[in-house]
Amino acid sequence: MSVEDQSGDGSSSSSGIDRRALLSRTVAAATAALTSSPAHATIGSESNWPLWLALPVAPYSRRKTIMREVKAGSVWTFDQLIGIYYVQLPIRMTVVKMEGCLYTPPVAPTEECLSLLQPLIDRYGPVKFIILPSVAVEHKVNAGPFARAFPNAAFYAVDKQYSFPVPLPSSFLGLPSWTKPLPASSNDMSGEPWNGEFEHEVLTVIPGPASAYQDAAFFHKPSKTMMLCDAIFAVDDTPPPILTDADPEYTRALLFHARDAPLEVVTDSPEARKKGWQRIVLLFNFFFPGSAAADLGIKPLLRLGPDPEYGWRGWVPFSWKGTEGRAFEAFSAGGKPTVLPIIEIILSRGGDGQATQEWVDKVARWDFERVVPAHLNAPLDIGPREFEEPFAFIKKGKNEVRFCDEDVAFLRFAEEGFLSFSVFKSKLGVLRGRLDCSL
Repeated sequence: MSVEDQSGDGSSSSSGIDRRALLSRTVAAATAALTSSPAHATIGSESNWPLWLALPVAPYSRRKTIMREVKAGSVWTFDQLIGIYYVQLPIRMTVVKMEGCLYTPPVAPTEECLSLLQPLIDRYGPVKFIILPSVAVEHKVNAGPFARAFPNAAFYAVDKQYSFPVPLPSSFLGLPSWTKPLPASSNDMSGEPWNGEFEHEVLTVIPGPASAYQDAAFFHKPSKTMMLCDAIFAVDDTPPPILTDADPEYTRALLFHARDAPLEVVTDSPEARKKGWQRIVLLFNFFFPGSAAADLGIKPLLRLGPDPEYGWRGWVPFSWKGTEGRAFEAFSAGGKPTVLPIIEIILSRGGDGQATQEWVDKVARWDFERVVPAHLNAPLDIGPREFEEPFAFIKKGKNEVRFCDEDVAFLRFAEEGFLSFSVFKSKLGVLRGRLDCSL
């Protein structure tokens, strides 16, 4: 979203939400909005999101928002939470001050989220641009409601939006009638795109029949900040603030996964949080990681308790082998950027990775100093050379990742099995880990 350095009708809301009234009721949020400190508050009615049934995943209606300043006076992030079975991660919107503000990709516009935005609007002017840079449902589902909260802002979406299993028009996907297709490149736009402050390039890959992957990278030249959605990310063993600083309800996810038995009650400690976070990351990336033995049958159900401490009646369908620390270290590499394994499977299609390589080459020409992805760690203090490294598998001609091979075994099985009907073959081969970690 972009905010103009003037007042105007762009700060009004078609949903009838008076954000100035919200601001007066949330002085603490207003103060946090112009500092680098995250919000520290319990989850109240201001975090309620009534449209959560459009994508019924955690944290359901209780959408806490944490705001952080990435670059003083010019770039801010707004983190919420998303997940299933307590495998919960940050989902992030980035706000950039230009001649107005540019927002990408939108999160749920809760009362709290809008109240955190209001000081930026008051200081820098109304929302000017809102961008949906992805076709992924977790980003798409909030884009329409967010755009409707700022009807005077221009709203752009990447142009390969689709639905499954039945193809539906954009209006049925919740996108507003004034949605404009985002051109493939800022070079394709007439006049001076984005007031001359941004360049953008859209990555489009067709991995199989009736599907598409898109990610739009935006480069804000004044702050030397690049924003993208899902193409790369990085993670270390420190749990994100949205899990540790927002509310004890969110921290429960870390303790839930730190357990080794269904009815175990874990003492909240830095060690327990780290253990739970490492397991969350492995489950998120690999679904069935090599350091855990999965049991989705009846046996784990027989061990459930009537009133467990953490919910789900204590259900633990995984037996961890004690090697997850080694697996996480190989995956994280101390917070070094990488590509999500399932995304690499997608990117290795599209001309056997050539569509991705062409996009990487264009993006790497920009002089950025930091990258803000929509998930996990942010900002990433990297430049063009570090950005290119996770995509080296394309030039190498093989789908190799730095992770433990045991961790990618399930994804390889899926790629050779049931996914083979929905994705094209790739000359880069199937996904393989570089390491045998003896998990």
